[in-house]
Amino acid sequence: MQEVTVKELKSMMDAKEDFQLIDVREQYEYDTCQIGGELIPMGEVMDNVEKISKDKKVVVHCRSGKRSASIIQMLQQEYGYKNLYNLKGGIIAWADEIDSSIPKY
Repeated sequence: MQEVTVKELKSMMDAKEDFQLIDVREQYEYDTCQIGGELIPMGEVMDNVEKISKDKKVVVHCRSGKRSASIIQMLQQEYGYKNLYNLKGGIIAWADEIDSSIPKY
């Protein structure tokens, strides 16, 4: 599985690269903290596949990287996606390495 680190994601954001950031956590988690991703909760991803680009890099994240990895595997198997990247360590790694003001839960 392809991955990006939080430092790589921050560089992509700072450089204003053209990519899509998908947050597969639940609404209450998103309300607690977020890093600018489009919220598509894990249980709703398969009903919203059309919202996920096949034409550019897509970074998928969750709290720790486990749920996003599962979603990526499913999308690759079911829909043939080849442009998906898991955010290694999820939003916890973001809080640890990029922005300590992000609450860890």
